[in-house]
Amino acid sequence: MSTGTNDPIRDYIVQDFLAGEDTEDLTDDFDLIESTVVNSLGLVRLISWISETYSIPVDDIPLEPDVYRTLADIRGFVSQAAPSRV
Repeated sequence: MSTGTNDPIRDYIVQDFLAGEDTEDLTDDFDLIESTVVNSLGLVRLISWISETYSIPVDDIPLEPDVYRTLADIRGFVSQAAPSRV
């Protein structure tokens, strides 16, 4: 299921964490952690997906939740860690 946004990160969040939910509020600055859309187990899944999707070694991925707080934060990390993949 794709949201049709041509944004793989947003599509993943919608598909795996918000399936069937209203995603209108999911803006680039929506706090995924505080809103509990992504909890601690979800963070592990998100990190694994980022590693696989963008070919970033898990050892190179920070575990601090603030890196994954918003879509903009996640895109910023991915663009620094794998600039040719974004």
